[in-house]
Amino acid sequence: MYLRPPERRDHPAWARLRQEGRDFLRAWEPAWAPDHLSPAAFRHRVAWARSAIASDRALPLFLFRRADDALLGAITLDNIRRGPAQAASVGYWIGAAHARQGYMTEALTALVHHAFTQMGLSRIEAACLPENRASRGLLERVGFKYEGVAQAYLQIDGRWRNHVLYACLRHDRRGATDAR
Repeated sequence: MYLRPPERRDHPAWARLRQEGRDFLRAWEPAWAPDHLSPAAFRHRVAWARSAIASDRALPLFLFRRADDALLGAITLDNIRRGPAQAASVGYWIGAAHARQGYMTEALTALVHHAFTQMGLSRIEAACLPENRASRGLLERVGFKYEGVAQAYLQIDGRWRNHVLYACLRHDRRGATDAR
């Protein structure tokens, strides 16, 4: 697998993967805008990605299978905060046909390594729905520790939902946490 920023030429594969996985993703994501899958919306997404990377605000990446260059999903290091914080948040999604095959574990591991060794970050945060066992397991496998619950954190599928919070520290001296 390899990671790279989105490009305009990725739109057909991205739209197909998102459409095919719409029901799979709906339970975990904010509601899609009516034009979510349109070429125009994707052009805006690519423009935002370029701008965010250039200004060090975010690092949006697509996951591709090396064997056939198939688009698998996406991962974004977002809300990069410099200065005394040196922190960011991570979000991700995977196409339904590629879930639970280790791709996101590989991508998140690589992104965390890059964030700590190349970008100089000290803390990466993540949030997911409490019932999202796959996402919680992924975060824990990669070394994220449970930190608590954020009430009404994000609107998911049209409803304000609580999220469990996790963080991964570059120099983590914490032992295992009691994730609830």
